[in-house]
Amino acid sequence: MRRLRLGIGVLGLLLPIVLPVGNSLTSSRIALLSSMSASYYSHMRNVFVGGLCAIGVFLICYRHDRREDRLSSVAGVLAILVALFPAEPPASVTPHPTTAQTIIGTFHLCFAAGLFGVLAYFCLQLFADSPSTGGRRPARDWVYLVCGWVIVACVVVVAAGAVLHLTWDSPLTLMYAGEAVSVLAFGVAWLVKSEAVVTLVPRPVPDTAT
Repeated sequence: MRRLRLGIGVLGLLLPIVLPVGNSLTSSRIALLSSMSASYYSHMRNVFVGGLCAIGVFLICYRHDRREDRLSSVAGVLAILVALFPAEPPASVTPHPTTAQTIIGTFHLCFAAGLFGVLAYFCLQLFADSPSTGGRRPARDWVYLVCGWVIVACVVVVAAGAVLHLTWDSPLTLMYAGEAVSVLAFGVAWLVKSEAVVTLVPRPVPDTAT
């Protein structure tokens, strides 16, 4: 399972970076995306869909205990649905989206919200459940808790920004920043869970006392 966790973590870390960099390279100009989902309508469509589907398959194949198995399967299905139900096209691509595009885009938002909710639950409730030592949490548990609350905070900020139509004077949109930070936090949590970061996940020292 370590390899699956590592694969999920690496994909989570790379996807928010690869999408805008790849889009800029293929466009021969600095081309920041309005959101990660908007990459579906860019040169990075295949990378976006393929990356989400790969994460989805890894999550579905992940096995640990019954509770994590079920939730990881739900998260995997949601990740694949996010990829297969594209977001509503941005105004720069389609000024007047069709009714079908709007409906599909609404499903996309629902699936994405559900996915981030499950991923936050993984960090806050499933990963950060190590037994305390001397009344203190292990360092890795604090990483999981921080990552989980970062995901929650980003979802709240992005949702509030969309409802209140908040904008800032920067090519980097609030939507992309929130999505990217959430996915990065998800990637960090799974990378630590894979024990790839050995300094944060020390191996238990066997008790030789008899």
